[in-house]
Amino acid sequence: MTHTPADDPHVQARLELAVAAAKAAGAITLQWFRQAGLGVERKGDGSPVTAADRASETHLREQISAHFPDDAILGEEFGEKPGTSPYRWVLDPIDGTKSFISGIPLYTTLVAVMKDDQPLIGVIYAPATGEIVYAAVGGPTWFAVGDSAPIKSRVSSTGQLAEATFVTTEVSKFDRKGSQAVRSIYNHLEKHSRLTRTWGDAYGFLLVATGRADVMVDLFISLWDAAALKPVIEGAGGHYSDWKGLPSVHTGNAVATNRHLAGVVLELTQSA
Repeated sequence: MTHTPADDPHVQARLELAVAAAKAAGAITLQWFRQAGLGVERKGDGSPVTAADRASETHLREQISAHFPDDAILGEEFGEKPGTSPYRWVLDPIDGTKSFISGIPLYTTLVAVMKDDQPLIGVIYAPATGEIVYAAVGGPTWFAVGDSAPIKSRVSSTGQLAEATFVTTEVSKFDRKGSQAVRSIYNHLEKHSRLTRTWGDAYGFLLVATGRADVMVDLFISLWDAAALKPVIEGAGGHYSDWKGLPSVHTGNAVATNRHLAGVVLELTQSA
């Protein structure tokens, strides 16, 4: 009998905590969501940050340290905490802060666990919509809304780009590299897909994992944006890679599709 990381009790224990902690941290963000007087600061890279980001990540770190004190932690807001175990948690308390501060519900809380620099566990939780998807490598992706019982999630079976829904985060990202080849990727996908929308950030990957979108292409993403995505997409039967087709969360860009569309999308991205 073949055993996978999903069968490992050490992985299962961390998956259970990752799901519970993501839900609790996401609930914290709702205390600030659509509230007047939400203060927004700018970090060194110009990206926004709020008290909700910091409070949410603080809760995640406290829960992880209480249950797995030897594990390392990397978070967007508070950096790296070294560990002595093989496991490293990677956190983004609010992925899609621009949506959050605009009162748009398509933001998420991301929790990942890595081992040997590879993702083992991924959780994408959308607090304002109540949707959650989560997976451990080798196991299925589970999907639930609110208090409903989790069900196994699957990517779509769409076989043609002309029938596909393509999502991304920001159209302007395709211009920021200053390359016409990069912009042409977006132009081609928009022209040849049935529908194009910027339901982006990690929520776009959640849509692919649940079969409601067919193609998600993103760039300029950090490890805390990407680490949770790969287990979730693959556990739902989908394809996750960087633009070159490498199964990596370290290269700053990502493609998520079903298996039928992966070839045509990667042919585009590999040309950039």
